[in-house]
Amino acid sequence: MAYNVPLKISPDFSQREYISITPKDAAWEYLYFAARKISRGQSWISSSDENEMVVVLLGGVAEIRSSRESWQEVGRRPDVFSGMPYAVYIPRQTEFEVIAKSNELDLGYGWTQTNQDHPMQLITPEMIDIDIRGGDNVTRQINNIVPPGFDCHKLVAVEVYTPSGNWSSYPPHKHDHHQVDENGKLIEADLEEIYFYKIDKPTGFAYQRIYTDDGKIDELLLVKDNELVLSPEGYHPVVSAPGNNTYYLNFLAGSAQALSASDDPDFAWVKETYTTKDPRVPLVTMEMEKE
Repeated sequence: MAYNVPLKISPDFSQREYISITPKDAAWEYLYFAARKISRGQSWISSSDENEMVVVLLGGVAEIRSSRESWQEVGRRPDVFSGMPYAVYIPRQTEFEVIAKSNELDLGYGWTQTNQDHPMQLITPEMIDIDIRGGDNVTRQINNIVPPGFDCHKLVAVEVYTPSGNWSSYPPHKHDHHQVDENGKLIEADLEEIYFYKIDKPTGFAYQRIYTDDGKIDELLLVKDNELVLSPEGYHPVVSAPGNNTYYLNFLAGSAQALSASDDPDFAWVKETYTTKDPRVPLVTMEMEKE
């Protein structure tokens, strides 16, 4: 049985906000996401209202003004394959304006309702831990923008870089039930998740499978540049086509500010077979920022 909403969303570049998803659209409870492009000198004026929000600069440079904090120049990389990210955490009840200071500013932002107050924060490349995860042809790079433990309520945001021909989000894992062990330690959180893709070649693509143990969802999705995939439940592995590198921005929100997940037991053993790390990773580094 298929899920009752489309799991893949394609961009509409006739709109400044070229991707947009709400909980109603996704048939879930917490997570909103959108992406927007702004030309030099133009601005995006908005308010977080009763939400917390994270704005990730996918490419370009911005001035950010708000009713709390302001920064004159944020960002450096022209695109996600050219350097480490800048981002801004925006608490609830904050009015803000983002002004493009480069020819094009590309933004991805996720938000969710909150009843908590946390400080507004500029997240710079120097603050972001790089995690080289997996091994062999399952090696990938994770940039932890808003990791578990970040001073916020529900949001988690990471970037994942998967080299040509490699797999990521693998072994397949899920986070659709909130579970704790006998000591109260969280072993799996119930999290909604989006995958927002960038591909480094115009003809490039990736595949993502979304499937559940009970077969309610079992879809294989061909994903291209600027497309978005919903992961409402179940396992969700990704493979990058040979000849192109794949990037995706993950936003998650749910029962905990966490990434606790359970591997598919049919494939968890793969972790024990890795012999080395793919030398192509990391694909982006701080050194790019210094050039």
